[in-house]
Amino acid sequence: MPRRFHDDDQLLPPANMMRRLLAIIYDGLISIAVLMVTSWAYTLVAASVIGFERYEAMMESGTLEADPLLSSVLFVVLFVFFGYFWTRSGQTLGMQVWRIRIQNLNGVSVSWVQALKRFMVAAFALFAGLLCLYNWGSWSLIIVGPAVFGVFFPFNGESLIDRLSRSQVVRVPAPAKKPAEK
Repeated sequence: MPRRFHDDDQLLPPANMMRRLLAIIYDGLISIAVLMVTSWAYTLVAASVIGFERYEAMMESGTLEADPLLSSVLFVVLFVFFGYFWTRSGQTLGMQVWRIRIQNLNGVSVSWVQALKRFMVAAFALFAGLLCLYNWGSWSLIIVGPAVFGVFFPFNGESLIDRLSRSQVVRVPAPAKKPAEK
């Protein structure tokens, strides 16, 4: 069920590039931790199903270096992680720290479909940027960098991800301070 964050007549300013970047860095660190825990759990389950000795032999021989099932599990877990926060409160942990939120244009929480669109566009942009960097070196960032930059960061208050998912990233006002008790 969609959650209304504020009244229709209240307009929040779009989040600036610096706040978005800082939230991305913060969430990136949290994502690394989530992926590490997921990989650990996957390894335990896979080793118990296959057998610990056989799994260890497969690891040592290098047959587990490109495990498509693990990659798929990590991708889905990362989407569920971001989708949960975006659809519930509109804010991941990094977005809460930097007081920004994803919402629909009318101030309502985004749907899972919108979250999926945001996630897939971001994943594609990151994959394309890393692929170019890996294959063609740092000079490829001159060509691909502006495109990746344009996907994540706003031009006239709206990024490509915002447009494609029909949502917006806004700056959340600071909570009102409570008067001190005497």
